[in-house]
Amino acid sequence: MLGPLVDAAAQRAARVLAGVETHGRPVERTAALRQATAVTHDLVAALSALAPAVAGEDVPAESTSQSYFRVREVELSDQQAALHGVLVVHRGLEDLCEAPLSGADLTLEVAGMRQSVFDLTGASPAAGDVTDSLPPAAVPGPSTGPSPESVWSARWLIGHQVHVLFNVCAAVAVADATGRLRDGDLDSALGRLADATVYVRGFPAAMNHASTIPTDHYMAEIRRTMAPPSTDVPLSGRQHRGYKLFRAAMRDLLTVLPDSYEQLAARAPELAEARGALLEADIVDAERHVTLAYSMVHLRRSIAQRPEGPDNAVAELRLMRHRRAAQYAPLIRFGDHYIADAVAGLRHL
Repeated sequence: MLGPLVDAAAQRAARVLAGVETHGRPVERTAALRQATAVTHDLVAALSALAPAVAGEDVPAESTSQSYFRVREVELSDQQAALHGVLVVHRGLEDLCEAPLSGADLTLEVAGMRQSVFDLTGASPAAGDVTDSLPPAAVPGPSTGPSPESVWSARWLIGHQVHVLFNVCAAVAVADATGRLRDGDLDSALGRLADATVYVRGFPAAMNHASTIPTDHYMAEIRRTMAPPSTDVPLSGRQHRGYKLFRAAMRDLLTVLPDSYEQLAARAPELAEARGALLEADIVDAERHVTLAYSMVHLRRSIAQRPEGPDNAVAELRLMRHRRAAQYAPLIRFGDHYIADAVAGLRHL
């Protein structure tokens, strides 16, 4: 807990973020997003009053990926971690006011943002948590801001930063759940598994947010900036430390819960469902990465692939999906046993 002012601001931000999900028409959604942006700015101000933000430019980048995506890794106090996380949420919401993200993905991304407000500030959902009323919706006037090209390039970074935030928060939630399972605290573990699932469902939504830009702009202006000579090495998702932390946390969870779905459901049905929801979200994230890559680069090779490799970007991502689905098939209620059997057969060739 970071104090009553921060708690009150966090509670209000969470209520307004919940309200974004209830508005279907574009103009109403934009009004809701603008209100969410404003109240999140108030939360930033409340956190900043305790101590200013760390200047990220003064922190050396530990990798080309960190430098490119404006991400840094440094030990922070609870207040500083909350401030920088909420700053990512604020920038994300500000861009979502204009980004043409689908309503379904908007709901998932905003749900992840809302959960991060709770996790970062230590605030708890209020009893009978309800949404704040919204002001009358207004049609936005003509834009006089930056050029579309600069907005698209900024959006690529903003969406990725939201994705990084979700990765780190999900890794922490999964690690918490695993620790509480080891301690025998089932109720707390179930809660943290549910929190982690919110973040993982937000992974592809945040990536789609980053990609709500014209494909021509991505191919002509952005893609070339992520490979030599613009960078030292070609960038890929494997270089994101936050995602590596999440994957390590998932492996640790499954060492504690290795049982098949049927075995776990027989002794702890709620736990089987909670684990299953998280693993299903993880598979869907991989599936949506395949379709997103296809929409952006079609059948081109990944910039990070070796020239002698046989596959293109989509084929590599599809293979990752199949491996994950095969691993999880016995652990979830509706496992992809066709793929699991095929992968097992290949291993015996």
